Amino acid sequence: MLLLNPGPVTLTERVRRSLLQPDLCHRESEFFDLQDEARERLLATYSLNPAIWTAVLMTGSGTAAVESMVAALTPEAGRLLIVENGVYGERIAQMCAQYRIPHERLVGPWMQAPDLDAIAARLDTAGEDVRFTHLAVVHHETTTGRLNNLKPLGDLCRARGMGLLVDGVSSFGAEDLDFADASLSAVAATANKCLHGIPGVSFVIVRRNALSQAVSRTYYLDLRRLARLQDQRNTPFTPAVHAYYGLVEALRELSEQGGRLARYQYYASLASRCGRGWPRSRSKRPCRPSSRPWSCARIVCRPASPTRVCTTA
Repeated sequence: MLLLNPGPVTLTERVRRSLLQPDLCHRESEFFDLQDEARERLLATYSLNPAIWTAVLMTGSGTAAVESMVAALTPEAGRLLIVENGVYGERIAQMCAQYRIPHERLVGPWMQAPDLDAIAARLDTAGEDVRFTHLAVVHHETTTGRLNNLKPLGDLCRARGMGLLVDGVSSFGAEDLDFADASLSAVAATANKCLHGIPGVSFVIVRRNALSQAVSRTYYLDLRRLARLQDQRNTPFTPAVHAYYGLVEALRELSEQGGRLARYQYYASLASRCGRGWPRSRSKRPCRPSSRPWSCARIVCRPASPTRVCTTA
């Protein structure tokens, strides 16, 4: 079967064979070697300094990583502005509601970029008692295939001393992410999208100084505890060991194929081929293959609606 959705992806035979390795107890040193390699290779995907950044692994889908990031990195007295233009932005708002994290939703049309003027206006009109500490956004919003531009959002956050939390589930490993941006606190992602691993393991790439201020709102997905134990070559729970095998093999393959940039170029070539063939099909073509506000996975979505603000105490 050939999968044509953004993820999970069709596995290479090499990654598929890696799942046939011997059973391994998660308390053995061999497992911690595997865990260490996964974490090191995730940072190496974007040439990150391990003294500044750390990769925190967890068993679960990409949503687990996003939930862990949002729950841990929004302070107890913090407030989150969620920039939404698709289903996965809505999901972040649902997480905040579940944890009773003070937040507001800036909801924009699905087929349009975030309204920077509206975001800036909301940030600047918030009183001191409701000041936003963080902004959350989905990078590649797979609802429509839109690739939201993180740079102007980072500029807004940096000018106001805010942290930027990014759902990079469908972009990490292929699209550009500016980890040099001082506003960027963390990126949540998963094995089974651009990295070509299997579902079951996800991760958060987080600044160590942001992690040092993390709070504990959740038990299983406690980001700070997971990071502390993994730094000690330990784990609090039983991970999906064979999914870790698959992730490490996928990361080795990515590196041997030329890394993130080569993966992006591969996707771009496939998108171009699809675009050239689209006029001969009967389906409506959603956008031009060379249109950079869109990532390589694009689908037709529902009509747009005006930007609106939703407040939750």
